[in-house]
Amino acid sequence: MAIKAELAAELKDALRSGDKPRAAVIRQVETEVSRARSEPGFTGDVDDALYVQVIGSYTKKMAKAREEYLGYGEQGASRAEALAYEIEYLSRWLPTALGEDETRALVEAAVAELGVDDPKMAGRVVGHVMKSGTEGLDGALVNRIVREVLGAE
Repeated sequence: MAIKAELAAELKDALRSGDKPRAAVIRQVETEVSRARSEPGFTGDVDDALYVQVIGSYTKKMAKAREEYLGYGEQGASRAEALAYEIEYLSRWLPTALGEDETRALVEAAVAELGVDDPKMAGRVVGHVMKSGTEGLDGALVNRIVREVLGAE
């Protein structure tokens, strides 16, 4: 089933059952898809690839916002919890991300392949790993591990 159809069915179910948080996150995704579709230069179809891209971008933004709310202590805890729910709910439509161990192995292989040992070359290694086409890479994690491996901390 296409993600759009799946979300439409989920929205109907959420509205029937009175699940406001689920309905809100689904509506937000649809809003984000509409924004992406109306961007200047958008070409293509509204397909699963667009939904995956939009959901991935949205969950990254929400994860960053959640971290900020957690920094507010008790005052931000309820909002952080709501964002955690959104991220968890939407994650089922995202490709599984590589873990730290798998990412570290890719980084170490890239460092060996490129023969890099200078911390100033971290950007080159990050670019090489990100362009490798490996599915599920997290750019921030790759960057952190490259800096650790090259001692650029």
